[in-house]
Amino acid sequence: MQNYKNHARFYTPHHFVFYPILVFLLSFAIYQVFSGENQLIWTFIAALLFLLGWLSFMLRQHYAIIGQNRIIVLEMRFRYYVLTKERFELIEDQLSFGKIAALRFASDNELPTLVKKAIAEGLSADQIKKSIVNWLPDLRRV
Repeated sequence: MQNYKNHARFYTPHHFVFYPILVFLLSFAIYQVFSGENQLIWTFIAALLFLLGWLSFMLRQHYAIIGQNRIIVLEMRFRYYVLTKERFELIEDQLSFGKIAALRFASDNELPTLVKKAIAEGLSADQIKKSIVNWLPDLRRV
């Protein structure tokens, strides 16, 4: 069952295969830079490996997160309207995206009250998550 403590997700090929191999290769290249021979070549290889890791992380996250963020806002608009018959768009500008994303974990019974509380008390995204009693898991996110 998903809750506050276990809601982080990992992508096995990246987190446990690609990145460890990349870190190993980058460490090896940096070691070779300071070992004495072919320092310029190993510096270039280390820089390329670093850029490869940085770009793979940024691109993997970027495209998925943009689409996911749009879907989360649309989902919250729909859920809030179904539960309250009021438009979420009228109040969503009072909440950061992080707060809206945190609110999606709230059950239908808690959501309307928690939205009002988040706005009135200026709760942070983390405080919103900690306030949720009945956690609604999000098992489909990237």
